[in-house]
This record gives sequence, structure tokens and C-alpha cells, in this order.
Amino acid sequence: MTRPDIVLILADDLGYSDLGCYGGEISTPHLDALAEDGVRLTQFYNTARCSPSRASLLTGLHPHQTGIGVLTGDDSPVGYPGNLRPDVPTIAEMLSAGGYTTAAVGKWHLAADVRTPNDSWPTRRGFDTFYGTLTGCGSYYAPPTLVRGETNIEHEVQDPDFYYTDAITDEAVQSIGESTGEHDPLFLYVAYTAPHWPLHAPEQDIQACRGRYDQGWDELRAARLARQKELGILDEDAVLSPRAPGEQPWEDTPDKEWQARRMETYAAMVERMDRGVGRIVEALQAKGTLDNTVLVFLSDNGASPEELPHFEREMFVQRRDIFSPTTRGGEEVRLGNDPGIVPGPECCYTSYGRPWANVSNTPFRMYKKWTHEGGIAAPFILHWPGGGLEEGKLHRSPLQLVHVLPTLLEAAGLDTQEVRSQNALPLEGESFLPDLSRSTLGVGRTPSAGSDVRGDLFWEHCGNAAVRRGRWKLVREHDHPWELYDLETDPSELNDLSHLQPVRAQELLAAWSTWANRVGVIPFGRIEDLYTLRGRPESEAAG
Repeated sequence: MTRPDIVLILADDLGYSDLGCYGGEISTPHLDALAEDGVRLTQFYNTARCSPSRASLLTGLHPHQTGIGVLTGDDSPVGYPGNLRPDVPTIAEMLSAGGYTTAAVGKWHLAADVRTPNDSWPTRRGFDTFYGTLTGCGSYYAPPTLVRGETNIEHEVQDPDFYYTDAITDEAVQSIGESTGEHDPLFLYVAYTAPHWPLHAPEQDIQACRGRYDQGWDELRAARLARQKELGILDEDAVLSPRAPGEQPWEDTPDKEWQARRMETYAAMVERMDRGVGRIVEALQAKGTLDNTVLVFLSDNGASPEELPHFEREMFVQRRDIFSPTTRGGEEVRLGNDPGIVPGPECCYTSYGRPWANVSNTPFRMYKKWTHEGGIAAPFILHWPGGGLEEGKLHRSPLQLVHVLPTLLEAAGLDTQEVRSQNALPLEGESFLPDLSRSTLGVGRTPSAGSDVRGDLFWEHCGNAAVRRGRWKLVREHDHPWELYDLETDPSELNDLSHLQPVRAQELLAAWSTWANRVGVIPFGRIEDLYTLRGRPESEAAG
């Protein structure tokens, strides 16, 4: 069989339930179609944050092993350097060694220095071409740190019709069109910034979502949960986590029209991205390679509760890599989440807030940055018509990012040892491709919910930590006690069993501690101490 093309698509801050095929009311027909013809994972996990997830996805290692344990701030030698370690090969480097042409478009966010080309930039980590942004976020109308290759091209955004999501799609489609086919297969990494804040979307897209969120977050969460049960994403006995402490019920919320506008804009951003995915699929169809393309879609962390500015305002507005004080036309950009600042246009820089993030993460609690389910549970779609997958099926085995790279290498028919240097760290995961094939599904290979066929799963981010072993999960919030949950009966993590099963909790803690020492987890309190000594708030240690 001819080696497949590989297209890896990553969304930014997309919640577990936002896509239609995961229970959302947002219109995502193109991604839903891929799910219908492919496989959806119902218990797939990321790392809870953008840079660490990208580092893990592209290397097959845990983020702490790559040099990026928090974000891309340089906190060495006390903390993480915020750069991809030069001795850690990326999937692009491995696939290049295996004869693939490689291209990256969109958000990189894996280099501490986003202005001066260095060894953590994509073109020096195995990608033949790159079009995108080096930083973590920014305007969709005039994205900062926009480069082609290693050349800054921020001047190219003067076209009034420029919109970054569309530009990412345009470049992805062009890469597909320029690929040469079976003798030179393509690896294309498409990293959308949608739907990460700021809430920027063309007005016509927002109007298409008008009125959809007028009933508010309480009814919408209940409706999403009902659809998740209908789709089989969740079991019938799953329940919603309670509304976050301090958040009002919708009926008591002031400024309902503005609140609905926030979610309308967020939905419009997701829908624009979905149309971009549709264009990528059309390009593969036109090329005649869709059937033999491994197409993966996932999200980098749970939905974001961050209000803007999400750290000290004076510092935020000076971050020219993420914020510009004026629009392309010279108008002042208004920063903050206030009813007087309407989401959507270039002159406003806002986010959608914790109650709507709670909707996006239905039915789970907590959010981006935390290792409770709301921070790490992700949609994951794998589409490969020619790969012998069981189309339209739900795969329930717990898996995480370190399993993706080995899966893609196996799909490419490459021997891991042949495309990695002898001195490289061993991969942390293994391929799950055999579990998805028609020849093995239905004959004992399909893991049940909570199966531990691939061993323990581990997380740590900013002191938030977790370990999962089969149906059991031990998890903590930074500086809080450990909690134990049976995810088979309590997927929303509402009934802490640590006091009833102390031996099990201690066994899981011992496993987590052994893992943390092995992969180089740095105690987060040490990084907080560094920021205190720098004269900065401890909260800035989390980025």
C-alpha cells in the first residue's frame, strides 16, 4: 500500500462538547462528517495547556521531558527553559527521515524567542515550510509574529478581508496542492488559533449564530449532556457537574444580550474553522488522496475560563507579541470583558468567560490549566478511509497525547528506531492503531470504558496533577489535597473516594511520584518562588 499522507489538525482552547459530533449545538458539519466516516475517541486526553500539549503531540514525550513544562517563558535554571530541547526529535524530523515532505501552518508556540530565528523554530525542527505565528495568541485581523519560513510578514495583513483562520486554511490547501503524491508523501500540521481569545469573527458569521444562546448557559449545558447521551459519548447515568462557585444562574445574570453575544462570537469562530477543515478535505479529494490520508483532529486543552486581561493589565498591554493597542486603521483597541466592549470586531479584545467555558466542557468541571476532566478531556477524530478503520465507531480506551506520534508512525509504515537517533529518549506511548481496525474490532480488541490496556496515564501542569489507572483517577489542584474518583461511575468527578479507599489512593500517588521524578517534573512552588524573587506576582508563574 502506498504510504499515506498525514494531516494533523489542532484546535486551540476548544472544549470537549463544542463539536456537533460530541454533543454541541455549534454547526460543525465538516468535522461531523469526518467523525461519521472515521473513529471518535471518547476518553482522549491532552495536557491541559497549549504549549505543553504541542510539545507532547509533536515529540511523543511528556512536556517536562521536552523543556516546556509550563509555557514558553524562560524560567531556567530554576524552572523550564520554554524551548524545545535540541536533542528531542519532532515528528516532522522523523517523517522527514522517512521520506515525507513536511509543512506547518498556524500557531507554533514552542519557542521562548518569537522574534529571532532559533533552533526551536519550526523550520529548524523538521518542517520544510512554515506559515504562521510563533506566539501563543493575538488578533485574528492582524496577528503578531506572523512569519513565512523565518521572515516576518506582518505587513501582509493590510488586506481588509484578512482573517487568520482563513489564512491558515489557504496555506494548508496550497501545501496539499503543491505536494507531489505517492513517492513524496505529505505531513501537514495545521494548528488553528480558533477559538482561543480574543473573540474575533466576521460580523456575518456572528449573525448566523444570533439568538442561539439566548436561553443561557444552564439550559445549554443540559441540552448538550442529553445529546452526548444520545450519541453514546457518555453513559446514560452521567450527570452535570454543578455550576462553578460564584457563578450566577442564567436567570439572575445581568447583561444577557452581551453575554449571549460572547458565545455567539465563540461559536462563529468554531464554525469558520470547521469550514476551513471542509476546504482541506476538498483539497485532498481534488488531489485524489483523501482515501489514503490519515487525518486527525483534536484540541490542545479544555475550554478557557480566562477573563481579560488574564494577568496584570500593565504587563498585558505591553506584550506586543499578543496585543496591539491599535487596529490596522489606527483605531484604539479596547481590552477587557465589559458589556461596553462588544466581541467580534478588530477594535475589541475580549474572551467569553467561565460560565461559557463550563458549557464547552460539558459535563465536566474545571477548565484549561487544571488536570480535572474539564482541563484535559478532548475531542479526537481519526479519519482514514483506506486504513481499514471501523467507520463511525466510538473508541472508549483512555489515551493521551504521547500515543499519537507512535500511531502516526505506524500508519506511515516507519520503524521508530530507524527514524530516531540512538541517543533520543524512548517514546512514552505506543500506537493505538491496531485497536481501531475492522479486522480486530469486535474480536476482543475493543477496550471497554475504563480499560487500562496501555497502562497508567499521567499529568502535571502548574502544580495541578493527576494519574489514571483504568477506571480510577487520582487528581489534585495545586496546593490542595489529592482526590480519588471512579470515572466509570463518576465521569464528572463529583464523589471523592480518597477517604474510603486510602490504599488505592496511596498506590496511585506512588506511581505518579515515580513518573514525576523520571520525566523531570519541577515542583511548581519552586517556580512560584522564582517569580516572587523577581518581584512579580506568584500567579504569573503559570503564564
